[in-house]
Amino acid sequence: MKNQTQVPTDLKTALVNLDTFFDLYLVKKAPSLPENVKEIIVKYAPYLSIIGLIFSAWGLLMLLGFSALFAPAVLLSGARFGLNTLISIVFVLVTVVLEAMAISGLFSRKASAWKLLFYVALINAIYSLIRFDLGSLVIGTAVSLYFLYQVKSYYKN
Repeated sequence: MKNQTQVPTDLKTALVNLDTFFDLYLVKKAPSLPENVKEIIVKYAPYLSIIGLIFSAWGLLMLLGFSALFAPAVLLSGARFGLNTLISIVFVLVTVVLEAMAISGLFSRKASAWKLLFYVALINAIYSLIRFDLGSLVIGTAVSLYFLYQVKSYYKN
């Protein structure tokens, strides 16, 4: 029973520590974007998220369709291909749901929407790590987190 209450606290503590770390290195120590650029990013973020959501949903549908179409071939190629496809479907589905949940909050500049986009960036980083895609892990995660943290102050509760 004791472990069940510790896990969320440990996860929450880890996320707070991660937030503090990123705030230090991506806001205080990194070069800051000009205020007008930050304002443009915040203004168009909901629309960019909608476009990203459409492409992600389209990709999810294609992934589901291709995995159903090639299911017999997957049986012949081994379990690894099927597992990779299943992992991809789960990660894309989670990010699509989180991005969809964030859109309304992005229009009203709520901190909860910013947090959802932060979680999407972390989930994408985990997915890149699982796939051993080091370029996406390092460059993609760093760029997305840099822009997220540069505009974090624009999102309030």
